[in-house]
Amino acid sequence: VGVVRGGVLMLVLYAQAVKFIEKEPAHDLPLHRLAGQTGIGLAIGVSYFILVVGTMAAFGAYRISGIGTDWQGIVNSFIGCMFTGIGEEIVFRGVVFRWLDERLGFAAALILSALLFGVMHIANPGATVWSSIAIAIEAGLLLGAAYKFSGTLWLPIGIHWAWNFTQGSIFGLQVSGGDPRPSLFVPSVDGPAWLTGGDFGPEASVIAVIFGALLSAWFIYRHARSH
Repeated sequence: VGVVRGGVLMLVLYAQAVKFIEKEPAHDLPLHRLAGQTGIGLAIGVSYFILVVGTMAAFGAYRISGIGTDWQGIVNSFIGCMFTGIGEEIVFRGVVFRWLDERLGFAAALILSALLFGVMHIANPGATVWSSIAIAIEAGLLLGAAYKFSGTLWLPIGIHWAWNFTQGSIFGLQVSGGDPRPSLFVPSVDGPAWLTGGDFGPEASVIAVIFGALLSAWFIYRHARSH
C-alpha cells in the first residue's frame, strides 16, 4: 500500500510542479486516458518480452526448469515495478524528453534522452558499454517514441511497468543486471551472450534490441502519420 501511495504521490507532485513552473496543467497526465493508455502499455510490455523470451527459447537458450512458489514476492514485484515505471518515466519522458523536445525538436530529444537513459544503466551489475547502448535503443527510443505518439505518460509507464515485471517476475530473468526476483517460472538459461544478454540479462541481447527498434520505428511512423 505504501508503494502505491508513493507512486500516486510522485504523479501528483509532478503535476503540481508543472502547474507551478509552467503556469498550465500537466497535459501528459489526462485522467480520462489513464486506464486505456496504461492498459495498452501493459499489453505492449508483456508482448515484447514474450517475443524476446520466445525467440530465446526457439534457439534453445531458455527453458523452464520449475515453477515458483513465492506468490507474495511476485505480487510485491508487480507493485514495485509500477513504482519504478512511474518514477523513471516522470524523470526521463515527462521532464528530460519533454524539455528537450520543446527546445531542440523531436529527433534530437528522442536521441539525447535515449542516450541518457542508456548511460543511467552503466553502473548496474554486469553492465557494459554495449548493454547501455542496447538499453538506449530498445528502451530509450521506444519509451520516448511512445510518449510522443500518445501525448501521455500513461503509455510509457505501462510499457515500462510490464516490461520489468514480465522479464523479472514471470520469466525469472535479470532486469538490467539486477538479482533474479521471485518469479512464476524458474528458468534455465544457456547460450551465447548475444542471444541471452550475458550477465546483464536479456536487455543486452541482440533480440531485445531488434524488437525494441522495430517497436520504436512503428511509434515514430504513427506519430509522423498523425501530424
